[in-house]
Amino acid sequence: MIQISDSAQAHFRKLIEREALPGLGVRLSAVDAGTARADARLEFAEPADLAGDEWAVDCQGFTLYVDAASVQWLDGAEIDYVSQGAGQQLTIKAPKIKGEAPAESSSIVERVRWVIDNEINPQLAQHKGRVSVQEVTGDGVVLLRFGGGCHGCGMADVTLKQGIEKTLMARVPGITAVRDATDHDSGAAPYIPRGQAN
Repeated sequence: MIQISDSAQAHFRKLIEREALPGLGVRLSAVDAGTARADARLEFAEPADLAGDEWAVDCQGFTLYVDAASVQWLDGAEIDYVSQGAGQQLTIKAPKIKGEAPAESSSIVERVRWVIDNEINPQLAQHKGRVSVQEVTGDGVVLLRFGGGCHGCGMADVTLKQGIEKTLMARVPGITAVRDATDHDSGAAPYIPRGQAN
């Protein structure tokens, strides 16, 4: 289940005592669970705020409520309040929140989508770009569509061959090639406009 350190419990207890609201607790939920954007959210919760199906974790002086739909994603989570430099910081480690990589027995399409969603798109997001899987052919060719800052970008070919193709071929056995199916001439906001890439 969820581990909450003594220091984190003391931190929450102090905050709750300061609020002085009867029955006030802390609710933990997963946001965008199972995706690369997944994150854990902690917030105060009064009894009237609760749906009634939350899992309750008794802590020292308050209750931690875990959103029922988030339980599977937050199983094994650790909440701590640690010293960092001159201050202190609340940390949440939730190893299952982004989901788990598909097993070797999963389809090649599932494994390709996992790598795209959890490894490649988070990197492309730094340039406001993304890719989506259009098709994975029977002979292992992945057809991708670039979007956002990658749509029309002058570096899309380099990103495809040097980054995406190498990553997919290394991580998903059976991939033979990765091809771009994007009409880059229609890109509205490329990160680097075509013709400017050297």
